[in-house]
Amino acid sequence: MTGAERQATGRVVVVDDDAHIRELASLYLQKEGFEVQTAADGPSAIDLVERDRPALVVLDLMLPGMSGFDVCKRLRQDSAVPIIMLTARDEDVDKIVGLELGADDYMTKPFNPRELVARVRAVLRRSAAGGAGDAKQQAGIVSAGALRVDRARREAHAGGRALELRTKEFDLLATLVENAGIVLTREQLLDRVWGYSFYGETRTVDVHVQHLRAKLAGSGVGIQTVRGVGYKLVEVGDEG
Repeated sequence: MTGAERQATGRVVVVDDDAHIRELASLYLQKEGFEVQTAADGPSAIDLVERDRPALVVLDLMLPGMSGFDVCKRLRQDSAVPIIMLTARDEDVDKIVGLELGADDYMTKPFNPRELVARVRAVLRRSAAGGAGDAKQQAGIVSAGALRVDRARREAHAGGRALELRTKEFDLLATLVENAGIVLTREQLLDRVWGYSFYGETRTVDVHVQHLRAKLAGSGVGIQTVRGVGYKLVEVGDEG
């Protein structure tokens, strides 16, 4: 791989208090042309990200002193850097909280380092698509009822009122508006919003839908549950 290709791949920060995990992840990422920096604790990770602005962060949940949740929350205050969370705990609540705080993906230890590389590439592709955008979908403005969603500006308004949405809430809402009236399964929503098949963790979709419903008051639209199938965006008068 040439120097230009290596530089274009991007810089990844790996945050884990386990030196073996840091070395293993670094080895496989570097083999694929990524520049890798590591940190063993939260404050060091925050300093690295704020100073060097990496392309992506691989973040362990169980860090000493400052948890991965806290690090993610702190980074999301002023950065949209993609984050993949790692944890030894395979609990739905951890995954949901991590995604709610703004993580882009989630892996449970022990993990296959080749899968980690694949996940890093997938998240970076989604991030690039969201930033540069596809002329038809990403840069478009779509609406339903009094709801208006601007993909390019990543803004949503309901009856002139700006909606305060987390990253994945916005992506989920935009996907539903673009497919207004069409039933989308939870698996389809996971694939389109999170960018991969999230191993059956459809509860993630349910939680985000629940939050969106509360924020759509006065928009003229609602999210209807189609029992046993999934969800669709409907005019409020049509919502069951």
